[in-house]
Amino acid sequence: MTYSYLDLAKMIDHSLLHPTMTDNDLREGCALAAKYDVASVCIKPYAVKQAVEWLSGTSVKVGAVIGFPHGNSTTESKRYETELACKDGAVEIDMVVNLGKALSADWDYVKADVKAVCDEAHKHGAKVKVIFENDYLTNGGAGLSSDDFKIKLCQLCEQAGADWVKTSTGYGFVKQTDGSYNYKGATEHDLSLMRANVSSKVQVKAAGGVRDLDGLIKVRDLGGSRCGATATATMMDDYRQREAAGTLDAEGGKIGAGGY
Repeated sequence: MTYSYLDLAKMIDHSLLHPTMTDNDLREGCALAAKYDVASVCIKPYAVKQAVEWLSGTSVKVGAVIGFPHGNSTTESKRYETELACKDGAVEIDMVVNLGKALSADWDYVKADVKAVCDEAHKHGAKVKVIFENDYLTNGGAGLSSDDFKIKLCQLCEQAGADWVKTSTGYGFVKQTDGSYNYKGATEHDLSLMRANVSSKVQVKAAGGVRDLDGLIKVRDLGGSRCGATATATMMDDYRQREAAGTLDAEGGKIGAGGY
């Protein structure tokens, strides 16, 4: 299927989360998001109010990360961080589950943690994306296989009121056998699994490993509605080039590995 420019641009949450980004980097990132008319910027909580000003008059939404990137803040901290972000103008919240609690099979804690953020965000008219960090779940946990663990999280997040389930933060680096650190981020398997295990009321977001137009199209084909990305310009410039050349129907590729 051939998608329009806006079909794909409005999937992108332009990521402005790297720890070293300066105020000027964030401002330029918001300008780029506006130029390409993406769905949103996903930005650090302290920069939400400024991003709202920078993006005033555009259709680009402002989203904030909560409990990022490891999800280990207390539930009340996450709730309050959500309250502050929403009061500053965030209309989307990307929160990280407490994986330690999930791997301990403390499902009541995990559900209450997610619900606290969802309830607070929804009070302000904001929507919530819940991040699993699937790279940490390749061996499963809590007596469950990897897939069954992810399915459990999908079901629990829907019960808690999540609007999206999301594969990764983009920063879930896992130590490899050679001592280096890497991650896969979104995979086709996980996107299909997550889409199949939430209802139509819950959307799916990919993050990490989607760095070109073919990868973005693949996310859409697999039922994902949003994609966290830093390679926005590369993706959407490629779209315009293919559109001009009449090659938008060309065979797509696969979702790559690493790099949010």
